Amino acid sequence: MNSVTNTARLLAAGLRALLVLTMVTGVSYPLAVTGIAQGLFNEEANGSEITSDGKVVGSSLIGQAYNLPLKEGEETPAPDLKWFQGRPQNGLGTNSVNTQYKLILSGATNRSGDNEELIQWVKDAKAAVIRDNSTADYTVEPEDVPADAVTSSGSGLDPDISPEYAGIQVHRVAEKNGLPVAEVQSLVDEHTQGRTLGFMGEPRVNVLELNIALRNLLAKG
Repeated sequence: MNSVTNTARLLAAGLRALLVLTMVTGVSYPLAVTGIAQGLFNEEANGSEITSDGKVVGSSLIGQAYNLPLKEGEETPAPDLKWFQGRPQNGLGTNSVNTQYKLILSGATNRSGDNEELIQWVKDAKAAVIRDNSTADYTVEPEDVPADAVTSSGSGLDPDISPEYAGIQVHRVAEKNGLPVAEVQSLVDEHTQGRTLGFMGEPRVNVLELNIALRNLLAKG
């Protein structure tokens, strides 16, 4: 009888411990962390969302592609040159797990600096940057093309480009949209962020935010 009673007491104690731990680690702690995150770091906790016209259009942490619709026979879509372009997205691969959905994939090329395929990618990208961004009154010289214009980031989803890369796109964007070069350059200047805390990282331009500003400028007529 005593062994049965002791067993029941142990089971009851174990159940109480389980309930207490469940409430603390499964309910109270997550609620506390969520509350602190929402109160102190609301933007970051919600994914650093960027909105336009009251709708979420992306995240300031994830780069987007600005391409034309894929044409028949094309393996990769052509860039829509009305918009500022981000860094190349080589190495992202394709979604082969669940093809019902279009997933955002992340990845690097995992190729060494002397890899022939990587070298060809860079050469092709450089030639495209020069060709696409040269206009009737502006020529992009090979030495003007910055590294971020021809190489993908480690994740392939870098949301930012250098002010130099944004700068060589200004004339092309202005021409394609019928805007004065000075106005488009002003947009770049307004959306150029300096180094974090003044010394970490490099100056950068968020491409999504810049293109939203461009769209707003076009909407004003």
